[in-house]
Amino acid sequence: MRKNVIRLTLCAMLFALCWSAEAQQPKKVPRIGYLAGSTPDAQSARIGAFRQGLREPGYVEGKNIVFEYRYAEGKLDRLSELGAELVRLKVDVIVSAAGSATRSAKEATSTIPIVMAQDTDPVGNGFVASLARPGGNITGLSTHYPEIAGKQLELLKETVPKLSRVAVLGTSTRPGNAQALRETELAAGALGVKLQYLDILAPKDIETAFRAASKGRADGVLALGGPVLASQRTQIADLAVKNRVPAVYGQQEYVEAGGLMTYGVSLTDLFRRAATYVDKILKGAKPADLPVEQPTKFELIINLKTAKQIGLTIPPNVLVRADKVIR
Repeated sequence: MRKNVIRLTLCAMLFALCWSAEAQQPKKVPRIGYLAGSTPDAQSARIGAFRQGLREPGYVEGKNIVFEYRYAEGKLDRLSELGAELVRLKVDVIVSAAGSATRSAKEATSTIPIVMAQDTDPVGNGFVASLARPGGNITGLSTHYPEIAGKQLELLKETVPKLSRVAVLGTSTRPGNAQALRETELAAGALGVKLQYLDILAPKDIETAFRAASKGRADGVLALGGPVLASQRTQIADLAVKNRVPAVYGQQEYVEAGGLMTYGVSLTDLFRRAATYVDKILKGAKPADLPVEQPTKFELIINLKTAKQIGLTIPPNVLVRADKVIR
């Protein structure tokens, strides 16, 4: 009897020691990789929205979650190297800021979950099998709204009724660029506007493009977007003002940098929603089973300071539709 008591006591002590050691084991802090083709400055509002989205389920950067940020700063050929670096760090999830970053992350890993904060056409770009059932290690949010570029051109025409020639700035290597250009061409045909497409593959191409636009007598500019343009948005906005040409963009950062107007999907809303995917994946969900979601929020922002600089009066019927006006 006494031996049994001793055995039970020893077992209880061993159990207590094991439990204590296990309890003292530090809980693994998840590490999130963030991959972007543009600059930290260009991504600041989106990262802020992403962090806000993570705070809602209780994640605090530096406390119970860690981020590894990697920016190509407009040099898209660096994305592959940066994506491979995140894989070597064995991050738990990679958040890709745009299609070019998603492609580089996809090439770097087929096992680490990838959350697209935005992509123009996830199925067409080969990132997912379908929106409802992604089927691989990638899921997230789509900006797929084919009519958006056409609506931007319509907005520019409403703002400048005599608009006849528009310079379209794009990056031919960016996923979704060709489709956006097609939609712009369809709208141009209906509006009786001639387009001049100018390819921006690197920052050095921007001044050349504006010289070509001036030579082509463009009386408007439409920027299709992408990391190269986003990283140089202040230069683009400045050149548009210098040339006294009205321009429309797809993201609010352009207007904040001095651009005239933006109409498009609210990217800050998409980045906030991307945090929900990260939370679900960290809790055990598989990207293959998480449907890709569509944009639900759009915004029109107008910069009246810029309008005044180029001598343009925004028509009341356009101004009244703005979600935000910078005065």
